[in-house]
Amino acid sequence: MSTDPDRFHAAIEHIDLANSADPARVADGDAMIASELLYSRRMTAWLDRLYPNASVALQLAARAQHIRRWEIPRSSFPADRIGYLKWRTTLYGFHADTAAEILRGVGYDEPTISRVRVLLKKERIKSDADAQALEDVICLCFLENYFADFAPRHDEPKVIGILRKTWAKMSPVGHAAALALPMQADAARLVRAALAGP
Repeated sequence: MSTDPDRFHAAIEHIDLANSADPARVADGDAMIASELLYSRRMTAWLDRLYPNASVALQLAARAQHIRRWEIPRSSFPADRIGYLKWRTTLYGFHADTAAEILRGVGYDEPTISRVRVLLKKERIKSDADAQALEDVICLCFLENYFADFAPRHDEPKVIGILRKTWAKMSPVGHAAALALPMQADAARLVRAALAGP
């Protein structure tokens, strides 16, 4: 797999450019930037923090985790659980295809592209160390940056169930990092309730 730093930086620039087109804008310090661009930067920051020796393919997959996600909104699928699962599966393929096109365009070899695709399609999470690392980063990014706003919009039992499913996806490394996160009082209470349950 290619480790050419110029090619890697070109890929990151193209992924960021794609995510910069997100019409949703959010605050990042004093600036307003594209929501998915901020998300991708947060993913990279968590990966660097938790897995500093991550492979090139894992670094690329983390940056492209939500690439152009807004193009397939949740509302384009039925509101039930089957619709949700179909939406998620569709997104996995879309992110993998979009990232592959970018990587091919900057000259990545097919083994690297294939590896990134596998990671973005969430294959073999519990049996593939890179896939598990990516899942840890996804969960930690959610807990640190999005959970406090997400929780009040849903019924408490549903939120606790989501937290339990999130916890089950994570490795011991992810668990330790999650327990060290500073959280608002309400969010911390929900996490304690989720971990105390069966």
